[in-house]
Order: sequence, then structure tokens, then C-alpha cells
Amino acid sequence: QVQLVESGGGLVQAGGSLRLSCAASGRTVNNYGMGWFRQAPGKEREFVAAISSAGSRTYYADSVKGRFTISRDNAKNTVFLQMNSLKPEDTAVYYCYAKVGCLAYVCYASAYAVDYWGQGTLVTVSS
Repeated sequence: QVQLVESGGGLVQAGGSLRLSCAASGRTVNNYGMGWFRQAPGKEREFVAAISSAGSRTYYADSVKGRFTISRDNAKNTVFLQMNSLKPEDTAVYYCYAKVGCLAYVCYASAYAVDYWGQGTLVTVSS
């Protein structure tokens, strides 16, 4: 069993930056693709970014491309999401996930068959 714990959320002004972390425990996630979804109030959960198990491939939603950067440190069992140039529409609860077996964007961007979810961390961007 894997536990994912997010941290780094908070309140920031538009144009600012935050760095989210997702630490895995229980077992290694080095064989899992990992990523982030987010859910704003009254909206469905949406894909944000993902990274392959070795960290060689990254995937981004169009809405965050060029502003967010995903990375991972397999030695620390941790994935990161650096968020720059934040906008009020980025306000949401951000959820980390781990998923095995993905080879393409369509798989990473789907919430179907996710193996593990974190509990979420709130990001609020004020205008």
C-alpha cells in the first residue's frame, strides 16, 4: 500500500509562485507514473501534469503549459509541481496521484484506474 501526502499549498497573489510536493510512503513509487489533478469548487477534477516513472517524459494540460513544471526525485520518493505565473483560475484543490502502466498522454490525463491518490492540498490565487 502506498500513501501520498501533498504539501506546499497556500494563498498567493496572481503572478506569484508555489511549489507543491507529494511524498510517497509505504513502498517505492519508482515504477509508477505520477502526476497532479486539480478540482475547483463546482467543477470536475481535471488533469494538470504528469511525469513518467524514470522522469524522462512529462505531460501538461494546455492551461498550465509554460507556467508549471513537474519533476520527481526517485531517491526521495517525491514528486514536485513548480507553479509560476499563477492565475486566479488556478485556484483549486490539487491532488497527487500514482498510476502504473501509462505510456501516453491520454493515459496520464485520465483519472480512470489511478492506483493511489493523495488527500489534496488547497491552492488559492487572489487577484
